[in-house]
Amino acid sequence: MDVLDAIRKRKSIRAFKSDPVSRETMNRLMEIAQRAPSGTNTQPWHTYVCTGTVKQAITDDVLEQVRSGQGKSYADYGYYPAKWSELHNSRRRALGWALFGLLGIQKGDREASANQSQRNFKFFDAPVGLFVTTETYLGQGNWADVGMYIQTIMLAAKGLGLETCPQAAWVPYQETVFRHLDVPADQILVTGMSIGYPKHDAIENTLVSDREDIANVVKYSGFD
Repeated sequence: MDVLDAIRKRKSIRAFKSDPVSRETMNRLMEIAQRAPSGTNTQPWHTYVCTGTVKQAITDDVLEQVRSGQGKSYADYGYYPAKWSELHNSRRRALGWALFGLLGIQKGDREASANQSQRNFKFFDAPVGLFVTTETYLGQGNWADVGMYIQTIMLAAKGLGLETCPQAAWVPYQETVFRHLDVPADQILVTGMSIGYPKHDAIENTLVSDREDIANVVKYSGFD
């Protein structure tokens, strides 16, 4: 697939087939993604890929935490701002209601909303789960590097006929994830990700999030 097509067509998939993804395919994906750029070639990322009983054990333990209210919060990890600007919050809300609208979830239906949110921890039924971490001592520039790595994974996956969904939802439950995957204590979770083959007939997979007009985000200087 042409890289420009991959960028235009990539979107988050929230319903996957159970068809397995082979170790060989995942290894090829990881080798391609390793070419992602990073400042001074620090390559400040670690990736943990799981499937089968390990993935299921993570799902079971995290869902138990979710249902019993034992998870931490994004604030515990400094992951999101304490207060969103109106602009950014409006975009977040618009995406959430667009998804819920497709699924027929009405505003105020907390049970249905919670059930959909918990699908994150089932990897949306994808056969492969992936977690990207970095060292806790690293700074903003290094996190930008990890972001480029994550984007490279998603675009490379598209080129290999796979689909993905990056998931911040795992962040409050990263200690449980780390325990199952033997992640060292000096690392912190940047994102989880579901990987597999999409259910093309799933209504949630028709969602394409809006993008701001470039006139509102790009400033040109010096062009005549």
